[in-house]
Amino acid sequence: MSVLAPTAPPPTRRERVRAPALTIGALALTTLALRLRDPHVGGSWGICPSAALGFWCPGCGGLRAVNDLTHGDVASAASSNLLLVVAMPVVVALLALWAVSRWRSRAMPRLQARAASVVLVAGLGVVGAFTLLRNLPLPAGAWLAP
Repeated sequence: MSVLAPTAPPPTRRERVRAPALTIGALALTTLALRLRDPHVGGSWGICPSAALGFWCPGCGGLRAVNDLTHGDVASAASSNLLLVVAMPVVVALLALWAVSRWRSRAMPRLQARAASVVLVAGLGVVGAFTLLRNLPLPAGAWLAP
């Protein structure tokens, strides 16, 4: 004779949306902080370690790009970090998909393992190429440097 353990009740909507809500809230607060404290002012957010070592990482210029986007200046944002500006709509769409799927108590659509591997390798390739190109000597990589 087997004894079945009592099953836990399904999570409430509040429990389901906690993680996406906290993530989106933290990103919103960070964006507000970047709006209020201008990263274009030298040292306002500290020093970038990679820039101090003499190379631009893929994130260099990201704070300035977010600040520029909060002011509606897409061209300046792209000049600071083109990769972030291009990736931003994708990240926003994925966050929205996550929040809506948790709200509706549905699983997030999943890529098959092979497709996920291809997306990961392609993404890492794009980030690597972006990093390499923005660090090339003038004039080749100057247009991608922050």
